[in-house]
Amino acid sequence: MSSSDARPLRRTALDAVHRSLGATMTDFAGWDMPLRYGSEREEHLAVRTKAGLFDLSHMGEITVTGPQAAAVLDHALVGNIASVALGRARYTMICRADGGILDDLIVYRTAETTYLVVANAANAQVVLDALTERAAGFDAEVRDDRDAYALIAIQGPASPAVLASLTDAGLDGLKYYAGLPGTVAGVPALIARTGYTGEDGFELFVAPEHAVRLWQALSEAGEDAGVVPCGLSCRDTLRLEAGMPLYGHELTTELTPFDAGLGRVVKFDKEGDFVGREALLAAAERAEKNPPRVLVGLVAEGRRVPRAGYPVVAGGEVIGEVTSGAPSPTLGKPIAMAYVDAAHAAPGTPGVGVDIRGSHEPYQVVALPFYKRQK
Repeated sequence: MSSSDARPLRRTALDAVHRSLGATMTDFAGWDMPLRYGSEREEHLAVRTKAGLFDLSHMGEITVTGPQAAAVLDHALVGNIASVALGRARYTMICRADGGILDDLIVYRTAETTYLVVANAANAQVVLDALTERAAGFDAEVRDDRDAYALIAIQGPASPAVLASLTDAGLDGLKYYAGLPGTVAGVPALIARTGYTGEDGFELFVAPEHAVRLWQALSEAGEDAGVVPCGLSCRDTLRLEAGMPLYGHELTTELTPFDAGLGRVVKFDKEGDFVGREALLAAAERAEKNPPRVLVGLVAEGRRVPRAGYPVVAGGEVIGEVTSGAPSPTLGKPIAMAYVDAAHAAPGTPGVGVDIRGSHEPYQVVALPFYKRQK
């Protein structure tokens, strides 16, 4: 922390656990978070083949409750939240009036008139402020619940069996993007079948004072199954392989959902007006007439790793820009996501490369995601 910083880094309820495990810590959105515990490649592969434990307590939880909670969220967000069934969740976005993406979110309907909105750590305050402002005049309360939750994820093919050994909750009937209240290792939790790795898994919302007990119980129950603690570094390579966007990379205020290829999350047919509607209608029409750059996958033919901001080139011209890049432990090659001109977006398009410090490295254009788990 520099002397000019006003605040020290925030620490999660699991901070002492991370340090006892020898984690390399890093500043992420004002939080002191584990980057890795040992080999990020081994952590990544553990999630793909067994399971990994993640501390995600830096995420921003905001509760919207009251008779008009659904109406507030339908007005504030681009999705149709009123249609979310009790116990289900929905991926959606919050946009500015000009259509630019403020954040991508998951909204859980936890009770008849109560919703849990989960924002990215870096945008939590922005989302809280926007929801509070947009709720004016509605019979609903917007509550900052960031300090009310710790969030632990267990992700990977072994995660259902490990979690089932610690809970009586009906995991077999719990669908993807659904959540139910239950008890895990004696700890009250919202058990959600969501995640950001491309694997089956669960995110467990608990009171911070129960986080250490739950983490230790999951670690012990998963020891024979090969469950390992995992940091933010492998979370990033996992989501990249799964083709999942990251705010600040694939999603920004400069892009609308239609520019990002995610226009499907915008529901123009829902009841009432919503913030950004007119701008997003115009963006949809523009995208129909003149396709924007398309988010594609790139796989290296060589060993050099592309990074965010590197130009994508073809025929001596810049045709796009890398948004995320990393070595892929699963593919054994460097990969990237990039926005490229529509004329060069088809898988197998020849002659595409990435300008890596003046050297044009050849890359193959592929469809996203790079990796899809076997059902």
